Amino acid sequence: MRLVTFDRAGERARVGLLHDADTLIDLAAVGAQAPFDVTDMVALIAAGDAALAWLRGVAAQAPASARIALRDVHLCAPIPRPRKNVFCVGWNYLEHFEEGAQSRTHVTEMPDHPTFFTKAPTAVNGPFDDVPAHAHVTAKLDWEVELGVIVGRAGRDLAEADALRHVFGYTVINDVSAREVQRRHGQQWFKGKSLDGHCPMGPWIVTADEVADPSGLAVVCRVNGVVKQSSNTKHMYFKLPRILAELSAGMTLEPGDIVSTGTPSGVGHARTPPEFMQPGDVLETEVVGLGVLRNRIV
Repeated sequence: MRLVTFDRAGERARVGLLHDADTLIDLAAVGAQAPFDVTDMVALIAAGDAALAWLRGVAAQAPASARIALRDVHLCAPIPRPRKNVFCVGWNYLEHFEEGAQSRTHVTEMPDHPTFFTKAPTAVNGPFDDVPAHAHVTAKLDWEVELGVIVGRAGRDLAEADALRHVFGYTVINDVSAREVQRRHGQQWFKGKSLDGHCPMGPWIVTADEVADPSGLAVVCRVNGVVKQSSNTKHMYFKLPRILAELSAGMTLEPGDIVSTGTPSGVGHARTPPEFMQPGDVLETEVVGLGVLRNRIV
């Protein structure tokens, strides 16, 4: 299943179920009581198996009156305002680690453990919304295509063997980064990764049962139609079970938590000469089989 958060003019945002490539099912209009708040994707995720069972019934029997053309709605980020920061993994593709070596003095070898940082909830942006350049703050706006993981079941101290059982689904994320801001605060990445609108996400959550192998997904980033990054999640240095196990060590992961799993090589700041996005550029972020984001820099 593919789940969206959408709105229309004058209406409150709510959750929908993709019916086909052009149509969604408005869960508020199906005529059957949902076991969760249909205006809240996190509530759906937290409802677990009961929500999934209800959604399967809706998919099979939704009346035509509950169907809306995708062209008639605005798709928000699937989780428009996360309850926590977005968890992120740095340096998770070896070639990306190596391409940034010239700009680093403090880390010269691939770490033994995943590198974690976060993006503020206010960074989250819709899959087709404008991304603000914040030109008064940064002149070095960069792109980073990433696979996003949505936590479904709460857990702490997860074993690697059990970690994927806690995944609700997957989405597409771009970890848009203000490079000079990222480095000017004592090499703490949080500020440079957290400018408003700098985490486009979506266009939907694909439930885990539809992703046979999350370690074999092609990831692509294009700027103005030109491919800048092209790789596959099979090249992740730390695989998803390891990431979730280490992130959850002594720290509870909860339903609706978002984990962005790292970017491959091809980022702008490591190019010769460096390349950065400018107002008017169109950023496309794709995880093949999951979806494509299209965001204009303004």
